[in-house]
Amino acid sequence: MNEIFLMKLGEIVLKGGNKHQFENRLRGNVRRRMKPYGNFNVYILQSTVYVEPKDDCADVDGAWEACKSIFGVVSLCRCRPCEKNMDAIFEAVEAYLGEDLDMAASFKVESKRSDKQFPLTSIQISQEIGGRIAEAHPNCQVDVHHPAYTVYVEVRDFSAYVHGPAEPGAGGLPTGVGGRGMCLLSGGIDSPVAAYMMAKRGLEIECVHFFSYPYTSQLAKDKVLELARLVTRFSGRMTVNVVPFTEIQEAIRDNCPEEYFTLVMRRFMMDIAQRIAKEDGCGCLITGENLGQVASQTMEAMTVTGAVVDIPVFMPLVGMDKEEIITIARKIGTMETSILPYEDCCTVFTPKHPKTKPSLGGVLHAEEPLDREALIARAIAGTEKVKVAYHDGALL
Repeated sequence: MNEIFLMKLGEIVLKGGNKHQFENRLRGNVRRRMKPYGNFNVYILQSTVYVEPKDDCADVDGAWEACKSIFGVVSLCRCRPCEKNMDAIFEAVEAYLGEDLDMAASFKVESKRSDKQFPLTSIQISQEIGGRIAEAHPNCQVDVHHPAYTVYVEVRDFSAYVHGPAEPGAGGLPTGVGGRGMCLLSGGIDSPVAAYMMAKRGLEIECVHFFSYPYTSQLAKDKVLELARLVTRFSGRMTVNVVPFTEIQEAIRDNCPEEYFTLVMRRFMMDIAQRIAKEDGCGCLITGENLGQVASQTMEAMTVTGAVVDIPVFMPLVGMDKEEIITIARKIGTMETSILPYEDCCTVFTPKHPKTKPSLGGVLHAEEPLDREALIARAIAGTEKVKVAYHDGALL
């Protein structure tokens, strides 16, 4: 029989009467993510996702790597299915794990019997298989407390399965069970991490990026699209709304007090992001803001910029320090792209002495010379929708 994957569910198992909705979403996500790698049968039994190649043409190694980044899975293992009898189980252990046992100094067997009709208990299975392994591999000692290698045997409904130690999964909740969110995506370190973290909590992610050509280059735009592509390894396919922002920034520069430049700019961003979000069925905004990191991220500044929207604004990084954020960026593979030295619109027309404790009244007064609705309407009308997916290939 072919090698298959067993993927154990995470916190989905704690759900009540709507558990099947989470499982259905996860199954659909796994099926979609397996498509680039061939034909796979995907089904869920006993809080476990089974991923089984239907033919020898399937790219099993590629599919395995993809499974590691699917939210909703707490752990996963590659295993060998076999008939539910002790001879077949031992033969599968030898064929599938024999080389690993030859290299191990010690071992133990852990068994789980989900099929209660099987004649042996879990302990009896472990004792029987462990004894046979000890005879077949005399240089590999039995150590039930601190083994160098553990053989796992699972007797389930359809078959028995043998495998080595499982690997950690991506955790979280299946993408899409929490609705849709619009992430304000820049070319920095923080916002891709914020998108990843909210996708991990079950949100389907869409992004909006503000592009200020010629102050920012095509390479800067490609950098952001590449960051979005890297996040789709975890979140699945994504749309990035590229909003032309040059006219708005120049209007702010020409008509507003310098100390308010960043605050007014952020308010325009939040307003435009909300309007696109509502049009596309997103119920929240997501930002990479971090309390106290820069002048526009003080409590007072975030109050002023958030006052322009009426949907929730999620800030998953707000209480983290930079090293924690960088650690996640490295883990998800966005760090090296984020630090590429291409311009970002947030650095255009940066005030020398930004207002750090603004009042809403003061910001509203600073905005008065601007034709807000006309500027926003033109920006939204010029928005480019770019679809990205992990298998599109790197842009940089």
